Amino acid sequence: MSPLLATTTAEISPIVLASVLLSLVVVYIASKLGGEISAQFNLPPVLGELVAGVIVGVSALHLLMFPAVGESGSHSVLMSLMQTTGYLNPDALTQVFQSQSEVLSVLAEVGVVILLFEIGLESDLTELLRVGAQATIVAIVGVVVPFTLGTAGLMLLFGVPTVPAIFAGAALTATSIGITAKVLAEIQRLKSREGQIIIGAAVMDDVLGIIVLAVVASLARDGKVEVSNVLYLIVSAAAFLVGAIWLGRLLSPLFVALVNKMITRGQLLLVSLTFAFILSYVAAAIHLEAILGAFAAGLILAETEKQEELQQQITPIADMLVPIFFVVVGARTDISVLNPFVPENREGLIIAAFLLGVAILGKVVTGWSVFGQPGINRLAIGVGMVPRGEVGLVFAAVGTASGVLSDSLNAAIIVMVILTTFLAPPLLRVVFDRADLPVEDLPAGASDQSEGLQEAQLPALKPVE
Repeated sequence: MSPLLATTTAEISPIVLASVLLSLVVVYIASKLGGEISAQFNLPPVLGELVAGVIVGVSALHLLMFPAVGESGSHSVLMSLMQTTGYLNPDALTQVFQSQSEVLSVLAEVGVVILLFEIGLESDLTELLRVGAQATIVAIVGVVVPFTLGTAGLMLLFGVPTVPAIFAGAALTATSIGITAKVLAEIQRLKSREGQIIIGAAVMDDVLGIIVLAVVASLARDGKVEVSNVLYLIVSAAAFLVGAIWLGRLLSPLFVALVNKMITRGQLLLVSLTFAFILSYVAAAIHLEAILGAFAAGLILAETEKQEELQQQITPIADMLVPIFFVVVGARTDISVLNPFVPENREGLIIAAFLLGVAILGKVVTGWSVFGQPGINRLAIGVGMVPRGEVGLVFAAVGTASGVLSDSLNAAIIVMVILTTFLAPPLLRVVFDRADLPVEDLPAGASDQSEGLQEAQLPALKPVE
């Protein structure tokens, strides 16, 4: 039988669908195996999903791969299978590979939007507002300290030129709210004082990270910073968050009334997702992150009487889409840059060790910037800010595309992102487990003994305090 060389869009469309479905099979099997194995070792399942993503991705099995420089899909095991079963010529294979990768990437982004919407639903807006000042200070310290130490250290210790050093220092400022929020939810600490400060600070960190990225990208492109763009980002971010939450709380009774009048199936879920996607679109349209809009929508709807019902309905949607995000993050990560036997990697590994130290220290110290919170687990707050995740990879990708970062410095940033992403989830569980009983869980009337509780029940933190 002569092979059919599929070349037209109509001919390859069914094959693209088939490749996406097969990719999702890999994602779901990997996420469940990784999550179950991780849970057996009392580790957060999200860590298992990330590791499983690394195994099925570019670093090991080559099942899930994404377009890189010169990559046409010929190295992907799934694409090889699709080429064999679909009788694809090389050009058609490239088209299928690119389309499949784009669809999977979009599904991953939708997954993190759903994740942040779910996290918003599980958060307490009143508590977030109460810790708003602390969260803001934590976020600012978490940006200024690693950026300053990283940039100055690269220039003074390694002789890195100014612009690349600034770019690498900026990559240290990011915090992955998705990973941290997922871990906090899994260990049931999301509503603790520490959890609310971490989430609030991570949201602020995301906003500050967008501003920092815009500034350094402008510096890399033009050699100068446009003050007007920086001011626009700051004002638009503040206006969006405050305005969305204020307006949403004002209109939430209308939301409840609208849902109660509907009689068709899925009315609460679809109306809620519509609201979340609208806010996500507005955030993206003004050059912020879509996840900020989703988080704001979750916070607003958590204040309504539909909160518990909506949480139950959104859970299966999150179970379907969120694992795609974490597996894809892992699959995109190339850990071959950790190989010390490759001469080109050695300089990057030395710089990576420095960046890793700054990345951890620069975030851990943020816990000690919290004020007016006696007995709080400061180490947990600092560790919760450590993971860079996909946010750090964005910095590395922008730096590489602009030609600012050398191969060794780019490799060093990737190593830093990998290790902080993988180290933070188990460390976060450990530092929370060191506290037998959070202060906020004390019986009524025991708050005046919080200092004594800290001394008695948090001995590991006592020398630091």
